[in-house]
Amino acid sequence: MKRPLRYSVWFVAGLFLLLAGPLLLATSGSLQSAESWQTASRDSAGISPRPEDTEEAIIQVYGARAWSWRGYFAVHTWISTKEAGADHYRVHEVTGWRRYVVNTGPGDPDRHWYGARPTLYADIRGEEAEQLIPAIYEAVASYPFPEEYEAWPGPNSNTFVAWVIREVPGLEVALPNHAIGKDYLGDRVIAKVPGGTGYQFSLGGYFGVLAGVREGVELNVLGLSLGINPLGLGIKLPGVGELSLRNTNPMPAYTR
Repeated sequence: MKRPLRYSVWFVAGLFLLLAGPLLLATSGSLQSAESWQTASRDSAGISPRPEDTEEAIIQVYGARAWSWRGYFAVHTWISTKEAGADHYRVHEVTGWRRYVVNTGPGDPDRHWYGARPTLYADIRGEEAEQLIPAIYEAVASYPFPEEYEAWPGPNSNTFVAWVIREVPGLEVALPNHAIGKDYLGDRVIAKVPGGTGYQFSLGGYFGVLAGVREGVELNVLGLSLGINPLGLGIKLPGVGELSLRNTNPMPAYTR
């Protein structure tokens, strides 16, 4: 009887660890959303530079809390690009309410995601961005799940962003651990991490482990990830995300 009881205690403890973050967010009221997606803000947050005032090429990766109760568990991520000399940004993302889920076109790179303020994860500018943008366009066009969407465990918006990053050499951006779907690899079980140096093992996005220089170490259980990031001096908690002292992703020197 002792062994089954011990297993039960470990199971309950593990389940509590995975759900503690989302439950805390749900009960604290720290995430407030609009009553209707139709009235929720989609305005610019004023984070990205105005394209008409900026000559250089820019690549930015953003994320914001997912809509409604999903925001207790995950963020929605997207990529924006501005070519050198262009007077507008192009936003590249996946949404689940259309048959063809990939959306790419002119738009505000830093707009709220239906009431949720965006967070800038990475910012690449100048010649480096100019060289990477054509490859980003190719990766967007070759996304292997253009008519598939599953909020959990993927493929979803975070699967798309992770795919684009992996497919573009030199675009090394670590996505946050609560970007559920980033670990969905389709038919593959092993892949390079989006952050560049490192690898991950994933069983359909349900279970897996990840180790990378930018990402640190993550354990994925049923799509919820926890871990540590030595380079960022931080810890990663399911639902909450990464609590760190440093951003390990590319950012302009004046924003670090």
